[in-house]
Amino acid sequence: MQCRGVMADVQDGHYDSSTDSLRVEPIYESFLCPLTKQIMRDPVTLESGATFEREAILKWFQESDSSGRSLICPITRKELSSTELNPSIALRNTIDEWMHRNEAAKLDVARKSLTSENSEHDTLQALEYVVEICQRSRSSRHVVRKLGLISLISELLKNSSTKVRQKSLESLCFVAKDDNDNKDEIAAGDNIRTIVKFLSHGHVQEKEQAASLLYELSQYKPLSEKIGSVPGAILILVGLSSSKIENLLTVDRADKTLVNLESCEKNVRQMAENGRLQPLLRLLLEGSADTQLSMAAYVGELVLTNEVKVFVAQTAGSALVNIMKSGNREAREAALKALNQISSYDVSAKILIEAGILPPLIADLFTVGSNQLPMRLKKVSATILANVVASGANFQSIPLDHNRQTLVSEEIVHNLLHLISNTGPATECKLLQVLVGLTSSSTTVQGIVDAIKSSGATVSLIQFIEAPQREVRMASIKLLNNISPCMGQELAEAFRGNFSQLSSLIRVIADNNGISEEQAPAAGLVADLPLQDSVLTRRLVEDGAFTTIISKVIMIRQGESRGGRFVNPFLEGLVRIVSRITFILEDDPDIIAVAREYNLTALFSDLLQMNGLDTVQIVSATALGNLSGQSKHLTKILPPPNGGLCFSIFPCLSQKSVETGVCRVHHGICSSRESFCLLEGKVVEKLVACLDHNNEKVVEASLTALSTLLDDGLDIDQGVMVLCDAEGVKPILDVLCENRTEALRQRAVWAVERILRTDEIAYEISGNQNVSTALVEAFRHGDFRTRQIAERALKHVDKLPNFSGIFSKIGAQ
Repeated sequence: MQCRGVMADVQDGHYDSSTDSLRVEPIYESFLCPLTKQIMRDPVTLESGATFEREAILKWFQESDSSGRSLICPITRKELSSTELNPSIALRNTIDEWMHRNEAAKLDVARKSLTSENSEHDTLQALEYVVEICQRSRSSRHVVRKLGLISLISELLKNSSTKVRQKSLESLCFVAKDDNDNKDEIAAGDNIRTIVKFLSHGHVQEKEQAASLLYELSQYKPLSEKIGSVPGAILILVGLSSSKIENLLTVDRADKTLVNLESCEKNVRQMAENGRLQPLLRLLLEGSADTQLSMAAYVGELVLTNEVKVFVAQTAGSALVNIMKSGNREAREAALKALNQISSYDVSAKILIEAGILPPLIADLFTVGSNQLPMRLKKVSATILANVVASGANFQSIPLDHNRQTLVSEEIVHNLLHLISNTGPATECKLLQVLVGLTSSSTTVQGIVDAIKSSGATVSLIQFIEAPQREVRMASIKLLNNISPCMGQELAEAFRGNFSQLSSLIRVIADNNGISEEQAPAAGLVADLPLQDSVLTRRLVEDGAFTTIISKVIMIRQGESRGGRFVNPFLEGLVRIVSRITFILEDDPDIIAVAREYNLTALFSDLLQMNGLDTVQIVSATALGNLSGQSKHLTKILPPPNGGLCFSIFPCLSQKSVETGVCRVHHGICSSRESFCLLEGKVVEKLVACLDHNNEKVVEASLTALSTLLDDGLDIDQGVMVLCDAEGVKPILDVLCENRTEALRQRAVWAVERILRTDEIAYEISGNQNVSTALVEAFRHGDFRTRQIAERALKHVDKLPNFSGIFSKIGAQ
């Protein structure tokens, strides 16, 4: 056919003068469809002789039919008798040949533009044409590769122009589409590394184009491993896929790229390392046996956040437990290592309990013979069990077998104790931690204590205090500290049989490398030993323990020791240990000398002011009461004065008594250090201040200490006056009226009765209806002794006549 005159240059079938500079072969008018003005791809000829693009003329026919018009030729306007379309093969071949020549010419010009130092405009124009050519057909993309354009475009990724870099990424994306050979060439050298770099450092559009290009490349499986091997690639993609601020297209492409990269196990592992666990867990649940084994083992190697541990437990916990139950040894090992990792958070551990982890764990630990696990795996099982127990679940209600035994059943605990005595230090430590967990709960501790007693394991457990491995020693101390409130006597007997273990505990307490996790339970354990056990207390004195302990108390009090969360429990234990001295003062000059040496009255008076540490205040008040109870025996009584000197009825209130230093209450020479008298150092005022404490135990201990000033054998009138001077009478009456506990009421009734022996106070109180009511309630509802004392108190305020007694006459209490 004859081609009519030149019209203009076109791009993608449209007229366009922008490519004039590429100097390609011109287009002929006959190549254009008269209806669309675009280059025809499937030219067909009508009976009128006019040629059109098939799709365009069919649309013309359809519109004519729809509108009811007769069929005519759009060019000749003659009516058509037939809609038959005759393919114009010759014209189509001519157009194809022209297209190939035109594309080749333009690509050649583009190649030359990309290899020379052209302007940004020319480079962008060349890249734009590459994009257009690649959109036409796969063969066009093949030509791009053959002409060596891929490497040229790849070099432009390092161009200084943002526009050029962005267009280069876009061009490569079209070049790569559906052509694996092109993808291979794009991925050559360090191109992937350069593309990945755009994901983290590029401009918004560069980042979007880089994500799209990487997605195209990732669809070719052989490149998955190469993309994943670029340092940081998967981390960056994971970050982009979950971003809330990035371009939505970028996020979508990053996510889809990661999905493609899952075809390589190495990539799946990297994704898991960077928080994208779903692919790994999918392989763990659905992969082949070998893949499941590999993924389970890898979970055990990962460092997981607590949130991820919960997710893994929810998703794959049951599957891992089943592998542990029925898999071969290699599979069980992999499952155990994964479960060890997951179980280290209490929430995920509870999920594993629901998945049934306890029965197979116990079976792994207790099974002997040919089917038993090697010791290294028993250690892992013991670690998992320790993790699970630390979750704080209700183990009394979780059966381990058809006999409904639980972790706190006597037989199970016996087996644990037996295993502890017949295994290596690492497993010993974990099994001790299991018992630590079980004894940390008030609901299970007694069952464990009973099993320890029935197995005779007390001595063997104490021996671990001297273990060379710190972790074993610490677990043992924690366990003994947990059970000491329930079996203090048994522990004391064991320590009396081997004082070296008690000395080892003191060495732990004495350690000066900060306040450690080990020291607090060590102090608590020693403090829980029977307070009246003079043998142990004397041993502590002989070992110089109190010197060390008191110095630590003072350092903590002065803020010189730091230990975070361990400071308060450590201090409480230390103070309780020191208070042991005050429980064996009776008729023991040596112990009294120790109390004087350390000036315990001053020490406990100071500790009494540690608000917020109730235990310290309770112990301090109790110790002060114990010390004060000995004052009447320790005060130095002066020889009688020369005859003729007459003392008043209250000698300690006289000027002469003050001048000679005679104690108002004890009628002798007193001091806080030598006779433990509370009248010095404002100790009475400090005890009175504790009477309005929220903790009834603090109030009770403080009131008990103050009551020692009103004991028989003392000048009770002066004791009352001391309380008056310290403004302590009203707080004591308030304690009586509040009636917070029975123990407090009994103590308050006793003290109030003594106070009311002073006529002036009794007269004033007689009009206080609240006090009278409280005494009546005690008289009606108290125990035998309290009712007797309340009766006497009511007589003091004339609420009961002195001649009418309900109870038999008794001596003063």
